Amino acid sequence: MKNSVAFAALAMLFAAAPAFAGEIKFPSDEPVASITFPDGWGEKETESGIDATSPDEAIYIAIDVAEAKDTDAVVKDAVTYLAGQGVTVDTKSAKETKGKLNGMDVGNVDWDGTDKDGPVTIGLAAVAVNAETVLVVTYWGTKGEQEKNAEAMGKIINSLKPVN
Repeated sequence: MKNSVAFAALAMLFAAAPAFAGEIKFPSDEPVASITFPDGWGEKETESGIDATSPDEAIYIAIDVAEAKDTDAVVKDAVTYLAGQGVTVDTKSAKETKGKLNGMDVGNVDWDGTDKDGPVTIGLAAVAVNAETVLVVTYWGTKGEQEKNAEAMGKIINSLKPVN
């Protein structure tokens, strides 16, 4: 009896964990990076990278490939996109961090904000693949809902790596 209860508990744990699709290299014509999304995230290649939305639509993430000299323009495009989606940023809430991700330098800024559904978290990060190439990561998540995807987001971000 104890073994069947333990097995049932273990089976439920694994059933609750998101299944991950295979590694996606992008852009497809000349890949510079790769990432892995959970099944059901609706990832798609864009003109300048890749984006995805969580199945519950609580999180949107986009990763755009840019030449280092064009990073400012790509960041402005990301901000324009968010504004066009009705996202308002509370500039006073900015939190900057720097670090490393799979050997790449990362500069990140997070803000609080709002959209048509209420409070959100917004993030923009610049990830240096090499001296010439930067990944601009745009994140937008609904507060109170995005937390349900925290484990999956951690795995997604940790899967982002340069293609050698």
